[in-house]
Amino acid sequence: MSETTVTIESSSPEASSCCGSCGTGAAKTHATASAERTVFQVKGMTCGHCVTSVTAELKKVDGVTEVAVDLATGQVTVDSTEPLVDGDVAAAVDEAGYDLAGRLDG
Repeated sequence: MSETTVTIESSSPEASSCCGSCGTGAAKTHATASAERTVFQVKGMTCGHCVTSVTAELKKVDGVTEVAVDLATGQVTVDSTEPLVDGDVAAAVDEAGYDLAGRLDG
C-alpha cells in the first residue's frame, strides 16, 4: 500500500504568531490519502464499448475509486482504497463479457 502526505501552507503578508484559525497567520493542514494501484490483463477487448463495459463493472467493486483501460495492450489499471480480491475483479470482468488473464506485477 502506498501512502501520500500532502502539506498545504497558507500565510498572509501580515502573518503573526497567531495559530492561523482567524486566517491572518500561517496554518498547516495535513491530509493523508492511502490508495492501492493494481494492473490486470484483460482478454477480448476490441473497442470503446469494451472499455466502457469493463470500466462500469469494475467501478461497482467495493473500494474501487478509478479505472483506466489501455485498449491497445488490454491492461486495466484499478485504483482502490484497499487491496482487491482477484475473484471480485474476475467476476466484474466476466459480467462485462471479457476474461481476466491475471494480475500484472508492478
